[in-house]
Amino acid sequence: MTSARVSQRIGSIAESATLAVDAKAKALKAAGRPVIGFGAGEPDFPTPQYIVDAAIEAARQPKYHRYSPAAGLPELREAIAAKTMRDSGYEAAASQVLVTNGGKQAVYNSFATLLDPGDEVIVPTPYWTTYPEAIRLAGGVPVEVFAGPEQGYLVTVDQLEAALTERTKILLFVSPSNPTGAVYSPEQVREIGQWAASKGLWVITDEIYEHLTYDGVPFTSIATAAPELGDKVVILNGVAKTYAMTGWRVGWMIGPSDVIKAATNLQSHATSNVANVSQIAALAAVSGPLDAVDEMKVAFDRRRKAMVTALNTIDGVDCPTPHGAFYAYADVRGLLGREIGGIRPATSAELAALVLDKVEVAIVPGEAFGPSGFVRLSYALGDEDLAEGVGRLQEFLGTAR
Repeated sequence: MTSARVSQRIGSIAESATLAVDAKAKALKAAGRPVIGFGAGEPDFPTPQYIVDAAIEAARQPKYHRYSPAAGLPELREAIAAKTMRDSGYEAAASQVLVTNGGKQAVYNSFATLLDPGDEVIVPTPYWTTYPEAIRLAGGVPVEVFAGPEQGYLVTVDQLEAALTERTKILLFVSPSNPTGAVYSPEQVREIGQWAASKGLWVITDEIYEHLTYDGVPFTSIATAAPELGDKVVILNGVAKTYAMTGWRVGWMIGPSDVIKAATNLQSHATSNVANVSQIAALAAVSGPLDAVDEMKVAFDRRRKAMVTALNTIDGVDCPTPHGAFYAYADVRGLLGREIGGIRPATSAELAALVLDKVEVAIVPGEAFGPSGFVRLSYALGDEDLAEGVGRLQEFLGTAR
């Protein structure tokens, strides 16, 4: 009798498609290939200097060479609570904050702490590739609710109601959205929050793109828009996107004290504290001004408009204008089945593989985020690379409009 070397639980997890695409693009680039990567959601800007300086100073202090509390440095937890009040209008005590090793650990901690085996989580789709895997790893069941481009990638209360069962425990809510860049209006956020409250659901809301909205579209926190939720809400956030700190690995979750205490207990066995130097860098970030993100937004906005305009010149591509984050989510169903480069791609995964092979442009297929027929392109890369990459797509796919 033989047994599998890898557990069924871990073996069933799909790798991060976005990181896989990014890794392949970087490997090809390292081999001397002129690959343009639209895969990873990573600002091309350096972390602001005042944040780096704070980390350098912290590295010199022996007290930061030691273990610190698993839940995070007390001064950082205080600062995160203050920053949340400033940006979201949501009041939380420092004891309701858990500092995590990046936003992904906050995602997993939250689902692992709230879900029992078989509990269902409603997941508006397209979704960030990690959410359903974290839900499954925690023993839960993701229930996808798809909203296509014809409704701006925004789910409705009627759709959520149709997905509700007696096993539903959590609604996942993300605005601005990765991968679509969609942003719910204050009225939509309030309506969805009130619906979740009326059904007795928990809401886990990922607010990591809160500062990246365009065209005067506001960010609205469901935690404050729907006070009816009471304490059945968990806020996920981090410094990665706002301050160009993807590699520093600092995120957090905010929730009721009993949930945070339980999640802290989980983290104490998994990783203990986040690296102290990174925590001090995060402290400088959340305590400081938003000047850095305002500067980045000018560039992101310029790139957003250029990318959407260019993609929409391609016959068979329909790309709605995103109002948040730094992604364009293009509908490419009009290209599928068409002969391109001697091949007829039947899925967006096949199309993405063809584009990488033929014109060395890395995009992420819709299969990573839900149904096939779509592709995600990050515009958080340099202007020259963006223009070159989109130009290659136009030339290869045809600009018949």
